[in-house]
Amino acid sequence: MASITKPSPQLSSKGLQGAGDIKPTVYRILFAIGLVHLLNDSIQSVIPAIFPILKSEMGLSYSQVGWVQFAINFTASIMQPVVGLYTDRKPSPYMLPIGMASTLTGMLLLAFAHSYWVVLLSVCFVGLGSAAFHPEGSRVSHMAAGGRKGLAQSIFQVGGNAGQSLAPIMTKWIFIPLGLFGSIWFTGVAAIAIAVQLYIARWYKVVLHDTPIKAKSAVKRVVSPERRKQVRFAISVLIFLVFVRSWYGAAMSGFFAFFLQDTYGISIDRAQDFIFLFLAAGAVGTFFGGPISDRFGKRNVIFFSMLGSAPFALLLPHVSIAWAYVLLVIIGIILLSSFSVTVVYAQMLFPGKVGTVSGLITGLAFGLGGIGSVVLGNLCDTWGTRHVMELCAFLPLLGILTFLLPSDRKLKAWTEEQA
Repeated sequence: MASITKPSPQLSSKGLQGAGDIKPTVYRILFAIGLVHLLNDSIQSVIPAIFPILKSEMGLSYSQVGWVQFAINFTASIMQPVVGLYTDRKPSPYMLPIGMASTLTGMLLLAFAHSYWVVLLSVCFVGLGSAAFHPEGSRVSHMAAGGRKGLAQSIFQVGGNAGQSLAPIMTKWIFIPLGLFGSIWFTGVAAIAIAVQLYIARWYKVVLHDTPIKAKSAVKRVVSPERRKQVRFAISVLIFLVFVRSWYGAAMSGFFAFFLQDTYGISIDRAQDFIFLFLAAGAVGTFFGGPISDRFGKRNVIFFSMLGSAPFALLLPHVSIAWAYVLLVIIGIILLSSFSVTVVYAQMLFPGKVGTVSGLITGLAFGLGGIGSVVLGNLCDTWGTRHVMELCAFLPLLGILTFLLPSDRKLKAWTEEQA
């Protein structure tokens, strides 16, 4: 009879401990936070949706329109890293519904805004709400991810991109018929989001209560001290790539409709269909980018998203209307496939700083996009929309700088285990 060799108790306990370290993926929370992200960003996308209304009803210039986008983006970008830094030290489950209450206030003000300055004030309230939501929302996604960080970020971020893609539809069906008062409908959307966030906050609070006991025996990864200078350089390159992507996104969502109107003579109403295609395709790209990066590497997806979209971006300002439909879908899918991936990659650069890093990357995406809106608005007033869109088409080529980022394998080698 063949002898049966028993595994040593020491080996068995290690194996069991290793298996226990990988927590299960909590899909109900991931889909709930993804839904809230959709609701949050659909409200936030009201701002670019009202650009044509502001321009016609208030007689604003392109520069003034750009300052409206800057107001919300800059407010969010300044506060997101601050919120992330605070909640890394003191996680705050109820920060989520409190932030959405600020967004609800902004929508109420916007519905009754009769001056440019009230519009700016209202969008600042929306920006503060966004700043409170994104770092904590990303933390919830990280906590519920288990071993599937890329997929979890994709579910979270695709909700936001799907919400942003609704802006052209809202322009067409709500704001063109109703004007600014159409914003009143989004106070109801904010109320629904608050209800879902209260459910998430209760789960979050329970996890926080249980975590300290489990965390005592957990093994954490930190960046080895001798690599910190290289990590700082890598995060600088990553921020620059986010900057480039954000400027191109600001050009497309904020000014491409005006380019279509000026170049092809189509109505702002019909131009919204093109913006919707770009943003909806971006939501699809965001969803698939995370799982693909889990398999093929995060740096590879970032590289492909930038340079892969460049040829189509260069063609876009010079093609017919029919081809514009096709190219917008291709550009949206490829370019925004790295939207969630950049956040996960940054979290790998700074292990354990989920809120700070998420606030930094998504906050910068907002802030730099806002600065881009101001600059592009001024350029459109000076050069015209056609020349500006032709210039912006070269931005994705800067994705070649992705080669300066460390590979995923090298990044893992830079970190060390610490009990």
